[in-house]
Amino acid sequence: MRDALDATPYDALLLLSFGGPEGPDDVVPFLENVTRGRGIPKERLKEVGRHYFLFGGVSPINDQNRALLDALRKDFADHGLGLPIYWGNRNWAPYLTDTLREMIADGHRRILVLATSAYASYSGCRQYRENLAESLAALEAEGLELPKIDKLRHYFNHPGFVEPMVDGVIESLAELPEGVRDGAHIAFSTHSIPNASADTSGPVEGHGEGGAYVAQHLEVARLIADAVRERTGVDHPWQLVYQSRSGAPHIPWLEPDICDHLEERHGSGVPAVVIAPIGFVSDHMEVLYDLDTEAKAKAEELGLPMRRSATVGADPRFAAAIRDLVLERAGVERGQKVTPCALGALGADHNVCPVGCCPARAAKPAAAGVDSPYA
Repeated sequence: MRDALDATPYDALLLLSFGGPEGPDDVVPFLENVTRGRGIPKERLKEVGRHYFLFGGVSPINDQNRALLDALRKDFADHGLGLPIYWGNRNWAPYLTDTLREMIADGHRRILVLATSAYASYSGCRQYRENLAESLAALEAEGLELPKIDKLRHYFNHPGFVEPMVDGVIESLAELPEGVRDGAHIAFSTHSIPNASADTSGPVEGHGEGGAYVAQHLEVARLIADAVRERTGVDHPWQLVYQSRSGAPHIPWLEPDICDHLEERHGSGVPAVVIAPIGFVSDHMEVLYDLDTEAKAKAEELGLPMRRSATVGADPRFAAAIRDLVLERAGVERGQKVTPCALGALGADHNVCPVGCCPARAAKPAAAGVDSPYA
């Protein structure tokens, strides 16, 4: 962690997240925001929203972001880092454009953005940057003086992100019956995306099939599995698996699906499974439904002992990691020699997204990149 608590030239941090409904009446309007431009009928959105209705129409993601905000503000205050922190969402209140307008009114002109996605991909990085560009364009049309915005690098291999997940896996293993514990398999789970999107995540050079998205997840899974072995003395078999697939069935998406994987592992004689949702920062709806509901039901159907480990959420180590990343990037912007903090073989990811990184099917302007119209 950095000793020099100097965030200049930055004068504010923006926590940028996906957003989620906070009541039954919010579900369909929220999904209309998420799917805007795709022409999906309202009746279909009601069907899609059944996951939310099972939980009273409330996604936990907003409360989890509030908890992370509190953790970040406490960490910054405890360490004397006087950087104000704001929160905006892509798809629900507080909306990104409104938050940026507030930040501009408060006088902020150099803003760092923390996205609640740790990995490279279109939906996990480029789309956030597109939303930033859309908001800046809207505020420019209002005649406002635009701030300069930078985005923190991907933090998938920062120790403050990895170490809480190591603890979570070890705790979940300890909850398994003693007779099956040592033979337990670890299923490291993340959001499935189209193969084409994975292959172009990156930059793709040197990552191979699945691009940076798969390479980064495999690296985190390996780091956690190695740490678990070192701390428990047991070498648990593991595999990267996927969940939350959506879209047309004829389009190839990353596999295996978590429920299919549980069937396959049970059929091969594995006595127990720990599911570790390494692709998610917090226990939001896709974790609650796809893992704690569907995958849990599948494991019970199979008679397969299963535990699900925690995401990092508002862990103080994660808050400290964000402080470290802020100070790291600030030092880079001041022209100082900075040693980035990163575990494993991949090293620290790029600070500024290069041209063509994680492209969409239809090109849109994106902020906080080499090709940003708002440099």
